Amino acid sequence: MERPTTGTVAVLLLVFLSAGGGLAGPVSKGKETWGYVDVREGAHMFWWLYYANNPATSYTELPLVMWLQGGPGASSTGFGNFEEIGPLDRELDERDTTWIQAASVLFVDNPVGTGFSYTDTQDALTKDVATVASDMLVLLKEFFSKKEEFQNIPFFIFSESYGGKMAAAISLELTKAISQGDVKCNFAGVALGDSWISPLDSVLTWGPYLYSTSLLDDAGLTEVGNAAEAVKRAVTDGEWVKATELWSILENIVEQNTNGVNFYNILGQEDDDDDDSVKSSLKEDYLAALAKRHIRPLHSESLGELMNGKIRKKLGIIPRNVTWGGQAEAVFASMSGDFMKPVIDVVDELLEAGVNVTVYNGQLDLIVDTIGQENWVKSLKWPGIQNFTQMKWTAMDEPDSPGVTGAFFKTHKNFAFYWILKAGHMIPSDQGPMALRMMQMITQQE
Repeated sequence: MERPTTGTVAVLLLVFLSAGGGLAGPVSKGKETWGYVDVREGAHMFWWLYYANNPATSYTELPLVMWLQGGPGASSTGFGNFEEIGPLDRELDERDTTWIQAASVLFVDNPVGTGFSYTDTQDALTKDVATVASDMLVLLKEFFSKKEEFQNIPFFIFSESYGGKMAAAISLELTKAISQGDVKCNFAGVALGDSWISPLDSVLTWGPYLYSTSLLDDAGLTEVGNAAEAVKRAVTDGEWVKATELWSILENIVEQNTNGVNFYNILGQEDDDDDDSVKSSLKEDYLAALAKRHIRPLHSESLGELMNGKIRKKLGIIPRNVTWGGQAEAVFASMSGDFMKPVIDVVDELLEAGVNVTVYNGQLDLIVDTIGQENWVKSLKWPGIQNFTQMKWTAMDEPDSPGVTGAFFKTHKNFAFYWILKAGHMIPSDQGPMALRMMQMITQQE
């Protein structure tokens, strides 16, 4: 397959052209660059960097943030960029709450096969977070080697959903690589947003959470609880693929007992036109059902048209036979044996190593509900956890509504937790101003 091994373009003013040659929306101001890194033979990872665009401050005075999407198989350069924190939204309108105003942002389509990243064969797809981390280390080593201006700038990894599980593993390997002199960068911390750190703690608390919010009755609570216990038995026995299959069945049972609750925001509703594409049958192949529920919604038709149309044309380096999101479901399936494994021990290692670790969660998220997050946090072996749990949190006002509580947080030594109110799984989409303020606090800009 012919394609550039790397490709970068830096521009001060970018114009999106329609098929007819005219303007197709507003311009995106600011310096950008993008490219590919061959992380293994037959495995090609795509990245896209936006330099911080703040008229009052040079990018050299602001942090660098890498954003990792979940899934696994969801695209950072697509969903994270155009739906959450990038300079433009899906309609190519400027986003008021873009993180680019406070940091340079590096989007990476990770693992390989996600977004514009791709593999030459199915065998090159990752099967566990260890390989995900080693692939990312190859990319980061090349990135910081070629972008020397970022070597001394504070570097943070922010993540969402399964991206948090990957971020934890990547952060630990990066910390080791820096200490060994293999990567030169100023790693300053990792933030785990609504993250799949302890899958079992999440599924065991779905029933109580839904019951407390009047979304399950007594019979439903019992049925969901029994299904969750089946997942627990599989996890306890180390039957990881079976645990993933039982988790899919549990989700179907939750849907049937709640009239189709939105797993990403319990107050949200799926559009009627999308119901068939999201809801699954108990008889459906479990991997297909999981991909339908958790991958396809992040690859909506309109976003896919944008990425495979105007964005692809703008980037100019995507191989002809690569489609944005084309391998997404294969990525999910390949990681199915690793999906239900916890990485609480990795977080413990990060804390013990002195890495700044932040957990943040949306109040209305079901898939990674806050109760489950608090449970695994309390199980940490880190010596500071007892003092942390005894602390009282601090209230934060909504940035646009002084006097209205928008979040709570607390921090002890190198660990912090943010509870974001009125937000679901995708916090920057639901509460953009609060997400931006939180990022600035974590990166010590406030």
